[in-house]
Amino acid sequence: MMIEGRRISASPRPCSGRRVVAKKRPRGEGFVNSVKKLQRREIRSKRDRAFSMSNAQERFRNMRLTEEYDTHDPSGHCSPVLPFLMNRTKVIEIVAAHDIVFALNHSGVCAAFSRESNERICFLNVTPDEVIRSLFYNKNNDSLITVSVYASDNFSSLKCRSTRIEYIRRGQPDAGFALFESESLKWPGFVEFDDVNGKVLTYSAQDSIYKVFDLKNYTMLYSISDKHVQEIKISPGIMLLIFNRSTSYVPLKILSIEDGTVLKAFNHLLHRNKKVDFIEQFNEKLLVKQENENLQILDVRNADVMEVSRTEFMTPSAFIFLYENQLFLTFRNRTVSVWNFRGELVTSFEDHLLWHPDCNTNNIYITSDQDLIISYCKADSDDHWTEGNAGSINISNILTGKCLAKINATNGSPKVDDCSSDGGNLKKPKLLGGKLKKPKLPSHSQRMRSTVSEALEDITALFYDEERNEIYTGNRRGLVHVWSN
Repeated sequence: MMIEGRRISASPRPCSGRRVVAKKRPRGEGFVNSVKKLQRREIRSKRDRAFSMSNAQERFRNMRLTEEYDTHDPSGHCSPVLPFLMNRTKVIEIVAAHDIVFALNHSGVCAAFSRESNERICFLNVTPDEVIRSLFYNKNNDSLITVSVYASDNFSSLKCRSTRIEYIRRGQPDAGFALFESESLKWPGFVEFDDVNGKVLTYSAQDSIYKVFDLKNYTMLYSISDKHVQEIKISPGIMLLIFNRSTSYVPLKILSIEDGTVLKAFNHLLHRNKKVDFIEQFNEKLLVKQENENLQILDVRNADVMEVSRTEFMTPSAFIFLYENQLFLTFRNRTVSVWNFRGELVTSFEDHLLWHPDCNTNNIYITSDQDLIISYCKADSDDHWTEGNAGSINISNILTGKCLAKINATNGSPKVDDCSSDGGNLKKPKLLGGKLKKPKLPSHSQRMRSTVSEALEDITALFYDEERNEIYTGNRRGLVHVWSN
């Protein structure tokens, strides 16, 4: 998923950060000229938009279940020291780079699969006591960064390793090298990879020091040492430092992401004795929401404040910021909404009820053009033909909310149904002699153990490879499925 700004905490369990950002290309400037971006979007012709929607429908129309991979290691290759690594657990993260698919399961085992040979290349766990927590593909040097904890360290500190994709393709995961060895990343320390700015942010709780590294060569650029900093949020070109609040205000600083120069320092007034639900920075806009209060949208350039009624904007469980479109997505109660920075609801999605109530962003992918969202969703409420507990993979247009296509098991085949042409009404099996004729299931290769319906059950991770036009899904059984046309 074009989901960047990934923060990995040193807590005992992987954290799912509330703030996830989507980007199209890196930004070097500080305050982005949003007026020009809005003008570009507004002058875009309807014909071009219609062509884009039609093209998206064609891309996903004939997707089928074509391959199945297994992340489970029954041989115990990774587990002579840690028996729990031998357990079959759900896939929690999928990353693809070129022709390799990386799948990480909940126990901490990560496997690499080749799309060319359709074979497992290797496991990325280099030592017997390694538990991998998260993955990050660094396109700057074509490498995969793994973030791990180790039994020898009582699983207390995060350790990062960079391995070039070519070494993994050769089956040499141990050919990588350690990163940030000088940093003590014990809880509540963390490491955050920011692909938008090409930076890495680390926090050492031991000495309360934040450090910023270059993602291209991992050299340290500068550090921030202040025990009163409560949180740091990253936007294109800038960082927002949130300090410990006083009774009636919270001190804030905006820094240049490149060299740490302070661009602006100010206090934001708060309602007394009310907790802060969130403070988020998006270029020149600051979003502040307190418990049972209106959303405030502050323009930090001129201190203008706009408010959105608390009944219209309720605190979401997660955000996705769309830097190219000057919009942001909110997730709440399985629904997705699109907002602009005038506090207006831009889009409500049709036929796009998310499967997971906790908004697991590993089940959501935003395309690089930021025009499509691909999610694991509930099947149609009036669809009585789905076998088992299968959901669907829905592809929707972000600007219009229209469902363009979906992958489901309604008719017993891995066909993608075009939602826009028939309003989402799916073809039902015919009744013959008053009895329901069950659709015939497609044949599968010997390596395929799951039916289409089974492959669409309990999906726990999703990734869309835009280069290959393939969707990869992982489920609770540790299986990875390839959907391709």
